[in-house]
Amino acid sequence: MADKEPQDWTDRHVARWRDHWIDVGFEDDVEAIVTRCQRLVRHWKLASQAALSELGLQEHEYVTLHMLMIRDTPGRASPTRLAEDLGISNAGMTGRIDALEKAGWIRRKPSPDDRRRVEIEVTEAGVDLWRKAMHGRGRSEDEVVHVLDTDERATLAALLKKMTLSIETAGGESAAH
Repeated sequence: MADKEPQDWTDRHVARWRDHWIDVGFEDDVEAIVTRCQRLVRHWKLASQAALSELGLQEHEYVTLHMLMIRDTPGRASPTRLAEDLGISNAGMTGRIDALEKAGWIRRKPSPDDRRRVEIEVTEAGVDLWRKAMHGRGRSEDEVVHVLDTDERATLAALLKKMTLSIETAGGESAAH
């Protein structure tokens, strides 16, 4: 007799709730997909928080450094543009800039185009910290994703892209985020 495939938390969740939703649409595969995606996101979020904590970095500090580093002008932006990209107020951005500057991870510089304006620039220490954070966050992602072989990863990436395109084209979420 062949061994049954091992069950994960989601298998047990779906089995437990399947018969409870008589008057509500419940499809096992939809529930399983969504629940597994949520569990993976939660796992990566917790692993990311742990990696950032090891570096003494808070999530919003990392997100700000990351947004600076992934721009068309890597490591440089105006405070207004950075605030727009992060979806925060100018006042909130000023607070972040002040804290990151005090820590030595960014600096304010006069804009080369208009000396009345300032640009934010990541310092060498900020770049180094960002790279360490990227490495720490990436470890957990690699560990989980690499349980799949190359072909499986390509298939999963294509299927997830199909799903994300459906929400982006419907206007459900900005393609920029």
